[in-house]
Amino acid sequence: MTLDDMDRRLIVATQAGLPVTARPFAAVGEQLGIPAEEVIARFERLLDLGVVRRIAAVPNHYKLGYVANGMTVWEVPEDVIDEAGRILAALPYVSHCYRRPARPPEWPYTLFAMVHAKDRAEVSRRMEEMAALLGARARGHTVLYSTKILKKTGLRLQG
Repeated sequence: MTLDDMDRRLIVATQAGLPVTARPFAAVGEQLGIPAEEVIARFERLLDLGVVRRIAAVPNHYKLGYVANGMTVWEVPEDVIDEAGRILAALPYVSHCYRRPARPPEWPYTLFAMVHAKDRAEVSRRMEEMAALLGARARGHTVLYSTKILKKTGLRLQG
């Protein structure tokens, strides 16, 4: 897999985000001197190659009023973890859901699901809804609340 100069310029031009405009790919193309269709085609190729994992909006949930963020953690056996993950990931208030290895006996949790809410009581209510949906698939669960905001960024190339 080889990135050409235009691929690198495209990544550098968009790594902090796409322009907030009705035609973001056209704006990027104008900046780079290529048509919007080429910007889209290059992104599709970079997605197919796995260089770019996704193109998505990333809202600031704090500015939207969702300030109680809880990572719910679940003790789920291996034989039902995929099913349990699909159940939790389908919930509209779960922003991401993934498996992690347990570290018994201190850490038995294998399935993580992030919940954003307006207050901790709402996180607790949602966690109880999740527990009811999982039923016997989950042996136990708890929630870890966020205590500070960490800036999340992906790979950064030098311009």
